[in-house]
Amino acid sequence: MKKRSGLIGTKIGNSSYYDEAGKSLPVTILKINECVVSNVKTNEKHGYNSVQLASIDGNKEIKKVKKPQQKLFADLNINPKKVLKEFRVDSENLLELGSNLNVSHFKQDQFVDVTSVSIGKGFAGAMKRHNFGGLRASHGVSISHRSHGSTGQNQDPGKVFKGKKMAGHMGSKNVTIQNLRVIEVDEENSLLIIKGSVPGKKNSTIFIKDSVKKN
Repeated sequence: MKKRSGLIGTKIGNSSYYDEAGKSLPVTILKINECVVSNVKTNEKHGYNSVQLASIDGNKEIKKVKKPQQKLFADLNINPKKVLKEFRVDSENLLELGSNLNVSHFKQDQFVDVTSVSIGKGFAGAMKRHNFGGLRASHGVSISHRSHGSTGQNQDPGKVFKGKKMAGHMGSKNVTIQNLRVIEVDEENSLLIIKGSVPGKKNSTIFIKDSVKKN
């Protein structure tokens, strides 16, 4: 399957959607902001093909933006944008500098992959973070009912291996959900209605691209 650019959007929230048969589907509503092609990289010059998109208007004045970005937005003659995102593409899907992409980039019933930062849960124990079962409720266990138990070994190797599932910071990391079906494309309101859940809280920035596992 040919790689093409994705889109940048904002998560509006969750809702229910009734299809033609009257069946209720859990959906997530995404607002697709204006995406302007701010940079194009080619295999001949940079070693790979990609398209950089600028989206979501920022509150900063142009003089308060970093100088390299000042030139970028001045050349495009647009207001400063908060989000810049690069998408790897094939050579035949390179776009012209300054061109716009909107919600019609995706079609109904196609599958997409959505990436965003998951909701942060703070410090969480092993039961909440990794779905551990915990220790026994009786038979000598005191105070440690929700602990994760032993983590090390005997004298050899005598250490805790890196990556061991333990209590710690939960959430607030990049998560990609694959193979989500596009239920409806609302071009009038620039909305994308997707079946299922999408990582992140309301108003979080999301990145949508064609599914890599389904044509």
